[in-house]
Amino acid sequence: MLTARCVGLLVAAVVLLGVGFRFAYPELTLLGAAAGIAVGYAVLTAAWRPRLEVTRSADPDRVARGEPAAMTLTVRNAGRLRAASLVAEDRCGDRAVPVPLLRLRPGRDTTVRYEVPTSRRGVVRVGPLRVTRRDPLGLVALARPYGGTVPVWVHPRAHPLNAVPTGAGRSLDGRVDKVPHGAITFDSLREYVVGDELRRVHWRTSARVGELMVRENVDTSLPRIVVLLDNRTAAHPHRLDGVAESFESACEAAASVLVAAYREGLPVVLLLVEPEPAGLATAGGDAAAHGPLDRLAAAGLADEGRLQPVTARLRRERLGDTLVFLTGPGGRDDLGAVGALRAAYPSVVVGVFGATEPAPSGAAGLVVIDAADGAAFAAGWDGVRGW
Repeated sequence: MLTARCVGLLVAAVVLLGVGFRFAYPELTLLGAAAGIAVGYAVLTAAWRPRLEVTRSADPDRVARGEPAAMTLTVRNAGRLRAASLVAEDRCGDRAVPVPLLRLRPGRDTTVRYEVPTSRRGVVRVGPLRVTRRDPLGLVALARPYGGTVPVWVHPRAHPLNAVPTGAGRSLDGRVDKVPHGAITFDSLREYVVGDELRRVHWRTSARVGELMVRENVDTSLPRIVVLLDNRTAAHPHRLDGVAESFESACEAAASVLVAAYREGLPVVLLLVEPEPAGLATAGGDAAAHGPLDRLAAAGLADEGRLQPVTARLRRERLGDTLVFLTGPGGRDDLGAVGALRAAYPSVVVGVFGATEPAPSGAAGLVVIDAADGAAFAAGWDGVRGW
């Protein structure tokens, strides 16, 4: 990039050379030539590309909202001929962090450690390092990127949930019973193979068919939880400084349910009303999301989204026993569609965040928790009877 000083010097060089040659003034011609040489020297100096090796590491790279995280950046001069006097800054989200690289000698390195902002949920992309090379006269400044981008995943805060759902144990005769933490139940019979325990042999069936038959047991009653996060823009219409607080609270509630399920060893599935586009749940293509909490960190609102496709999938696939639907004030009108899933899901809990008026008690036969934030949802969750 040419500075204003460089542009002025170029104009002066052209004028001096033109006047000097036109009117035969060697002094003016000499001054014009000197100005042109200075610009050429500046371009060559700034165009020199130093050999820098950039490494960075986040400590840690996954935190809950508000927890501390730091980035350690190391820059090494891999060149052999000269020291590098550079101006550099690292990108950390929306801010720039200065990195001192004055007189960085060949083979030497410098390390900078700074805090990563974690006040908001999201994926903080750190890097690349932007190095600016200037000439001694300040005529040309050329900036180049070094190194890649490292993500720091800021998860929503997870509030402790003391209660966990019960399972729905389905017997072969069609009965459905509630089981606190799952139980091993009979599923089918198969032929005996060497190594099977004799206590699992079903002797009555074996006598009837003439071959040893073994009972197969499966854990059909283990509680399975499906968390459906409403990420439609229409469901979260209110903004504060450009942030939909109801959606942030819904993300915290989803994280709370996920962490509680992990703690109890329960299967849990996270779904979004509007699925993430391919590549959205990645950090600039450098690192992909690993698990539901990373997906919650990368989740955003979608302008175009419909509830019907995901409810149809939930009804068709029956992904669990307990359905948790988390929405904002704009999603209260869709409680009827969610209530229609009670035939497929014995327990349906709805969390409504940021609503000015409470949802009707027992709307559509659902357990509805009106909450101002994630902490209020956790308190309402623990108060639900029948877990």
